[in-house]
Amino acid sequence: MNDSAEPNEEPRLVTETGVDARIAEIVEPVLSSIDMRLVRVRLSGQNGLTLQIMAERTDGSMTVEDCEAASRAISPVLDVEDPVDKAYHLEISSPGIDRPLVRKSDFLRWEGHLARCDASVMINGRKRFRGFIRDVTDEGFTVERDQPVYGEENRATIPFSALAEAKLVLTDELIRESLRADKAAKALRDAANDDSADDADSSPGGDPA
Repeated sequence: MNDSAEPNEEPRLVTETGVDARIAEIVEPVLSSIDMRLVRVRLSGQNGLTLQIMAERTDGSMTVEDCEAASRAISPVLDVEDPVDKAYHLEISSPGIDRPLVRKSDFLRWEGHLARCDASVMINGRKRFRGFIRDVTDEGFTVERDQPVYGEENRATIPFSALAEAKLVLTDELIRESLRADKAAKALRDAANDDSADDADSSPGGDPA
């Protein structure tokens, strides 16, 4: 698979329409400027009107502090652009463990895990699939049913060009893997912060005693 694109510049396979698409167009470059990337935009009638913006760091992590930073960066831009003509509540969230899969790298990262996928065209006589993600390529991926049905194909290859929606299914294995990934990402961030602090401490400053 080709990983030449920068993580926060990799295009999404699953995108929005209507007002949601306009909002995505506004917030995506803002998130990119703070080393985050957009996962999904959804305007819903929850609590009156709620604008949910799902985002993540390029390593797949997203802390409460990250959500607050994203909100501070996005809010003034939305106030200026004013894409929603009614009052709404802005909600910034992480993708969660049973996350949407919206980029090729998501499928590569979570290959072997259980997912639900919807196609925009008929594939092997159906559009909805549930199974393990297998054989991810630049062009698409294979879904292998976790509950085989006698007399039906148990594997289906879905081109990325025909993908309408995909989401991981919550399993014990997925929870364990997500916790391991979060722990590794936190360790890398802590190490980077320690290096920055060491650099600051060693920089010249002040008059000698």
